Amino acid sequence: MTNIARMQEQRLKAIELTRFGAPRLPSNPFFGVGPITDATADEVDSRLRRLAFDHWVEQTYRKYDDKGNDIGGFTTAEISRSMHRGYPADKILTDMMRAIHRYFEFPKTNRMAVGLGGGHSGFTVCVQHMMNANDASQRVYVDTPRPESDPSKAAGFFRQSWATQLIEMQRFADKGDESRIHFAAAEGVIPPAAELQALGVSLFVGVGHETTGANAYTEGEIRGLLEWLDGDPANRHAVFDATSMLGAMPWPPERVRAVMAKCCLFMPFQKAIGGVSGYFVASFTPAALALIERNQQNPAWAIPRQLKIAPPIDPKQPLSAKRSVDVGPFYDAAEDRMLGGVINTYSALAFAETTFGLLQSEARIGSVAELNRRSAANREIINDWVEKNPLFSLTVKDAERRGAAVTLLKIEDGDITDPELHARIIARSKQLLGYEGITHPNGEHEHGLDAARYVNAFPGTPGDYRAWVGGIREPEDVIALLENLQYAYLRAKVVVLEEELAKGGVTFAAPAGSDGPVRKDDPQRAYTVLIADLVGLRFGPDGKPDHSEVKAYIEEKGGVFHLGPVGDHGRLEKGRIHFFYQPDLSAESEILPQTDKGQYDALVAAATFIPKASVFLLGGVRIGAGTGNMGSASWGGGNGEGGEAPLMNTPGINSRATAQMAMKALLKVTPDLPVDRLHRMTASGDFDTGRQLKDFPTAKLEGKKIAILGYGNIGREVAKLARAFGMHVAIHARAHHKDWIEAEGFEYAATPVDAARSADAISVHIGLGRLDPSAGTYANAGTVNAEVLSAMNDGAVLINYDRGEVVDTAALEAALASGRIRHAAIDADLFVDASAGTLSGPMLPYLALHERYKDRLELLPHAAADTDHPTRVAGACQAIDQIFDVIRFKSVTNLKGDLPDGYVSAGGRTPVGIGRVTKQAVSEAAGRATLLAELRQASERVAAIFGALDAVADADHRDRIIDRYTSELVKSANRQRNLLEDLGLYGPAQK
Repeated sequence: MTNIARMQEQRLKAIELTRFGAPRLPSNPFFGVGPITDATADEVDSRLRRLAFDHWVEQTYRKYDDKGNDIGGFTTAEISRSMHRGYPADKILTDMMRAIHRYFEFPKTNRMAVGLGGGHSGFTVCVQHMMNANDASQRVYVDTPRPESDPSKAAGFFRQSWATQLIEMQRFADKGDESRIHFAAAEGVIPPAAELQALGVSLFVGVGHETTGANAYTEGEIRGLLEWLDGDPANRHAVFDATSMLGAMPWPPERVRAVMAKCCLFMPFQKAIGGVSGYFVASFTPAALALIERNQQNPAWAIPRQLKIAPPIDPKQPLSAKRSVDVGPFYDAAEDRMLGGVINTYSALAFAETTFGLLQSEARIGSVAELNRRSAANREIINDWVEKNPLFSLTVKDAERRGAAVTLLKIEDGDITDPELHARIIARSKQLLGYEGITHPNGEHEHGLDAARYVNAFPGTPGDYRAWVGGIREPEDVIALLENLQYAYLRAKVVVLEEELAKGGVTFAAPAGSDGPVRKDDPQRAYTVLIADLVGLRFGPDGKPDHSEVKAYIEEKGGVFHLGPVGDHGRLEKGRIHFFYQPDLSAESEILPQTDKGQYDALVAAATFIPKASVFLLGGVRIGAGTGNMGSASWGGGNGEGGEAPLMNTPGINSRATAQMAMKALLKVTPDLPVDRLHRMTASGDFDTGRQLKDFPTAKLEGKKIAILGYGNIGREVAKLARAFGMHVAIHARAHHKDWIEAEGFEYAATPVDAARSADAISVHIGLGRLDPSAGTYANAGTVNAEVLSAMNDGAVLINYDRGEVVDTAALEAALASGRIRHAAIDADLFVDASAGTLSGPMLPYLALHERYKDRLELLPHAAADTDHPTRVAGACQAIDQIFDVIRFKSVTNLKGDLPDGYVSAGGRTPVGIGRVTKQAVSEAAGRATLLAELRQASERVAAIFGALDAVADADHRDRIIDRYTSELVKSANRQRNLLEDLGLYGPAQK
């Protein structure tokens, strides 16, 4: 097999292994910069955490006047303005040290120093104070190979720097002797207690349990070290780099407690727990503090001021005074106070953020014991995964020595033997894992996954990927990381192999571009759609309802518009969707002969009742919300359940028209000014304003209560209009709507009676509900009953522009008779049998009431919304869109009922600002860069000003803010609201 043939085979294999696409992403892509204490998932989560931190600071650090009165909280803005001494900065420092000491369970006998700088600063502080070149008896053991020895050369300067510093300190000191330092044969190995004792070691320095090599000490090694310490606790000391140890000690709890108590630990907290500023802490045992005191009486070297932890007791005599840890930058847990402070200026906010981060982590994960347990469990997850995926290996071969905070992985790809090719694939995979992505030689670009950023192994380390995977990570995130590493390697392998093949003249065509979803219709078939209702209600030049707008829309989309029924199918142009407009179809006897054998593939209807026996095998759309008239068995009747074709509607299309007509019905009687009578009197000159106006008192809508039943598109629009008139709005809907109703500022009512209680008007928008086939009744029939009506104020108004059946007409008659209801407006279907002249429909019971209450009843033949021309055209055009999608792409929008096999749901669609806010609406808003930037700016200004007003308790300070920013606040708030409305982002969210 030629080299080219092998590469082609390997390429196809990698493509096959990645055919299902990228795996799910970890919740947080940052695996390379420490454990990430905050564990925020994304930019929104991080911004919310920032706000939560600001609030926590304000609540935790309070201001007190000289009488001891609480006068508000400190803000992050105040603390950031150079507040690094005094109160609250000193308290912030103490709180952080207390939180670290408590959470990680350091014993109270051990003091903890704090200083600026990172891990190397902590190391320098420890060794400069604990090692003494003047002490000829002191022997030091460091668990890393001797610098420049064969075992250490591959690690580069960084890994050798720890031991190098120890050598240089001895080498350049007057009485130093580098032979006093003993080195390990391999990285991160603790020798047995007997060996340490035989070497005469009194100071053990452990830096091999470190992030670069992903090493951990075994329990046996730790047990042996503790045994060695216990042999002479006053004179033997151990100091560890704890960057990868804190919260990741995979040993029994009693062993962990012993390490925390008997060993000195240093760590840079910007890595150890995710702080934002470079500082370290170091814990010292009482015996170590005594050693430091002795060393300071006979120092071997000068220690820079910012690294001193044993300053002079008498600050006036910095050279000759005794130096002691009692005045150093220590937290004394036994006394719960700081001894001294941080040398040099520090960031109080960084310290506060550490405390906040620890508290947040503790709330999410639990104690440090649980954090250790989770770290060990994640280590086992990685072990198990790698064992099942032979493409990977762990560089630390001994399972017990593998780090529980950091993992180091190597690719074991037998197909790639060239080190240069291997390195290229690894580098490209990291581009794909991050945000850069990778581009094939043919120009095809694979976007960055943003799954794992900066997972680089240190130069010279025998590994390809390094990642922090301690207990702060959820197990599913660890799995997701590993799966993304594997996917990215294989995809990068494809690209690099294609680059190599291109050198030999083998190229691959770019995949065909696609401007949208894949078509699923048959180009050799003509599709037919029946339009069984009017699509235009305004009259045209011929005196008939004008359908021209919808006709033009169909033709613009590539469809064909026909007047009249379908004729010879064979003459229809193939590959096109043909619409047959028959708005006069009404009776079943007219519809069935044209539809009983599937003459039409799909249907668009509005009010026409479609018989059960009508066949539309590709679906139907009802212009409007309710689908009770869509009786075809093809989709399972009006509920859309159990059929083979999808049933759809166009919710929200006529919501505003219906809501406006409902408000018009209310406005005709409230305020109850007799406009017609006053007009006649005024027009005839028979009215004196000064003398007669007092005879016509009225009550405005403002302040009155309206009960709305239903929180669908129409109910919500009525609620918004009523609020615009200053009415108090109470809405009854299912319980899951409660939060959204209250979020919009309306009152939620658990029952219709609760909504109606003391209401001056009631408007019903609940629909008929489900049909009970056995009883032949609808779930919401009679919802407005005697109990509901009797809960209202006397002289209330009933508006039912929903379905006639939802009101109990017997109860309404009683309420009209008693005066509880002074006026009722009803909009319901009324049908006339042309041959017999008989009436039918839900309006019938109201006709009988009208005979007795003519002046108090207003009846409409379900015309409130269905007579609005722009609404009908918009609804018809949306129905056309949905028909095109369902035929061409098997994509169903606004599904009603069940989704048949072979179709996919495209979610819901309503006009902008009506109904539930969809993810598509948010996506469209996010794509409008200019408006989005303006909305962000306005929102941030509003949040900043209100945040400041909430944080500031001092009245004068608050007044200054109000004086400066009122105009900006109002302008930004108005702009924010207008932009949100323009983008359709107001209202309840779609699940």
